[in-house]
Amino acid sequence: MKKLLCAAGLSIALAVSAGAQAADKIAVVNVSSIFQQLPARAAVAKQLENEFKGRATELQGMENDLQAKMQKLQRDGSTMKASERSRMEKDIMSQREAFSTKAQAFEQDNRRRQAEERNKILSRIQDAVRKVASDEGYDVVIDANAVAYAGKSKDITADVLKQVK
Repeated sequence: MKKLLCAAGLSIALAVSAGAQAADKIAVVNVSSIFQQLPARAAVAKQLENEFKGRATELQGMENDLQAKMQKLQRDGSTMKASERSRMEKDIMSQREAFSTKAQAFEQDNRRRQAEERNKILSRIQDAVRKVASDEGYDVVIDANAVAYAGKSKDITADVLKQVK
């Protein structure tokens, strides 16, 4: 089994290197560096923060109220009537479930929106990479983070960053 995997890996490596040798011009680009340097990234983060600010404030209020009720039950539970303590426990449980449901929905929506905005920015970067590669006549452009060594290839990160801005 190991020999089969080694043989498969070797054949893939040879095919990739043969393909790279067949290409006339190869360039590398550091997409993550471009992503970090974009001013649009900070603007999108601020926009998303404002978009979810109301829901985050509501969740914080719910959490504070729930904690206050739990502290009151813990503090005064032993002196309360059984019916009052039971009612308060049921209230806390239902409020905890509501909080949990809203918090999960908030997290899912927040992650979904962040992914949408990140994909928009990455799409802009990818379009800029294509344009720079086309303009400068590169046959292959590889992400710098995916390459162990790139001796004869040109780094076009700065050119792509200018194009995206």
